[in-house]
Amino acid sequence: MGRIGISCLFPASWHFSISPVGCPRILNTNLRQIIVISVLAAAASLLYFSVVIIRNKYGRLSRDKKFQRYLARVTDIEATDTNNPNVNYGVVVDCGSSGSRIFVYCWPRHNGNPHDLLDIRQMRDKNRKPVVMKIKPGISEFATSPEKVSDYISPLLNFAAEHVPRAKHKETPLYILCTAGMRILPESQQKAILEDLLTDIPVHFDFLFSDSHAEVISGKQEGVYAWIGINFVLGRFEHIEDDEEAVVEVNIPGSESREAILRKRTAGILDMGGVSTQIAYEVPKTVSFASSQQEEVAKNLLAEFNLGCDVHQTEHVYRVYVATFLGFGGNAARQRYEDRIFANTVQKNRLLGQQTGLAPDTPYLDPCLPLDIKDEIQQNGQTMYLRGTGDFDLCRETIQPFMNKTNETQTSLNGVYQPPIHFQNSEFYGFSEFYYCTEDVLRMGGDYNAATFTKAAKDYCATKWSILRERFDRGLYASHADLHRLKYQCFKSAWMFEVFHRGFSFPVNYKNLKTALQVYDKEVQWTLGAILYRTRFLPLRDIQQETFRASHAHWRGFSFVYNHYLFSGCFLVVLLSILLYLLRLRRIHRRTLRGASTTTLWLEEGLPSQKMAA
Repeated sequence: MGRIGISCLFPASWHFSISPVGCPRILNTNLRQIIVISVLAAAASLLYFSVVIIRNKYGRLSRDKKFQRYLARVTDIEATDTNNPNVNYGVVVDCGSSGSRIFVYCWPRHNGNPHDLLDIRQMRDKNRKPVVMKIKPGISEFATSPEKVSDYISPLLNFAAEHVPRAKHKETPLYILCTAGMRILPESQQKAILEDLLTDIPVHFDFLFSDSHAEVISGKQEGVYAWIGINFVLGRFEHIEDDEEAVVEVNIPGSESREAILRKRTAGILDMGGVSTQIAYEVPKTVSFASSQQEEVAKNLLAEFNLGCDVHQTEHVYRVYVATFLGFGGNAARQRYEDRIFANTVQKNRLLGQQTGLAPDTPYLDPCLPLDIKDEIQQNGQTMYLRGTGDFDLCRETIQPFMNKTNETQTSLNGVYQPPIHFQNSEFYGFSEFYYCTEDVLRMGGDYNAATFTKAAKDYCATKWSILRERFDRGLYASHADLHRLKYQCFKSAWMFEVFHRGFSFPVNYKNLKTALQVYDKEVQWTLGAILYRTRFLPLRDIQQETFRASHAHWRGFSFVYNHYLFSGCFLVVLLSILLYLLRLRRIHRRTLRGASTTTLWLEEGLPSQKMAA
């Protein structure tokens, strides 16, 4: 009859065999052995389940990151906990042309992952409102009296000081960044204004404020900051988490000889204001140039920067194209268009002896105004009368020359260099006029479709002005749409379409443009990107401090940082090993004593021992 013997790696005293006949032999095994084996099996099970729990816990955290981002957007509207000592703060002042605004941001302690940026959010007060304040006029108004600039900006800084906990002031960075209004001033006046800020602010406020924290930033910098802010809110700087996410192959700037890496696809931005239009997007591949002159121009339009906390790590180096086009905003474009109409009509009237536009009964027929609307142009004391014909296609054709396109390859508006866009693997967000044109009147903001937009724009332009006014009075348009929007909606729709498709060369079947006013229900300012970029090295400081603390408390950190189950399991294994070793020694000792007593008994009785008998 066969038996199965189990003794491998166990002490000899643990040997037992299993008989096929009901396996009765294991039941005869020493009870102590069964207990020991059971305890050992329990310890092994504990270890196994500890590993499983840890893996599931952190795996689930990784899988639920999208939900966490959604949750963060919900909790982002909660009041900031100013009693939490682990919350840090930062202040940015946007000194624009018409006024200055101060933004207070906050973030928790860094999570320790050197690949992640700080989780910066806008601070909210007790009423859960964003901590923002605006004053007028713009800082450039003090060009001739720079000594008054500190007094001008003090209300903003007092406002921030009231909201940031007093104990945090000395470690709260303050950035004063000036834009369009200051750029047009002579350098001497810019320097005088900044000098007054750098001299007076440290006297009255304890914020972390150094010479590099006050400057006039270029349009290129402003565009980069806007691009960073949008993509940070969209989560595009995080690492790839699943196969469903859109990725791009990137040649890291300065490391073109290395193999390309896969990274999350970032979003480009299009922003059309009243005066200018701006485009910004990542250029993942190394670019080539048609000429040395084009290369020189491109250097001023391409920005390369590292968003990682360690300058030696290049996986977070980005190459971004930023171009700003003055005169290509919606209102400025309409003004250029009217100037051209006036000049051409006056010249034509002079040459042909006509009176077009000089009287209400002989108006200039404008295809870019809604059907039958009446309008006027005032120039040099003269009035030109217009009447709309509402012809969207003719309007587009009329404004095409205003794009100033050239025959040179890789160019956009005004013949400015534009690196190629991989349209099949790209995504863009359109802000300001891109949103207003699609949403305010046409009510189709969001995912842009050229065919649908064109049809809606044609129908609007061809609708009589009296009907449009009736719809307006009935409240059928967006609440903030006014008569100015209704009057120039036809022109601006055509202008937006031409800038996007002809100026920037996006194909008419492009499906990845989203027009938006906000991202995740909040307005994203370029100031968010500014503080993200300027605080990018702070995580490294936190990580180094954590490493230093951990090196002085390595056992505690090793034992408890992930899960106390692991410690319990290790402790049980060591305890069991000691117990088993003691039991083994005791068994050997007893066997030795038993053998010695038996030999003595045999000798006393005069009997041979078993060895001799054998």
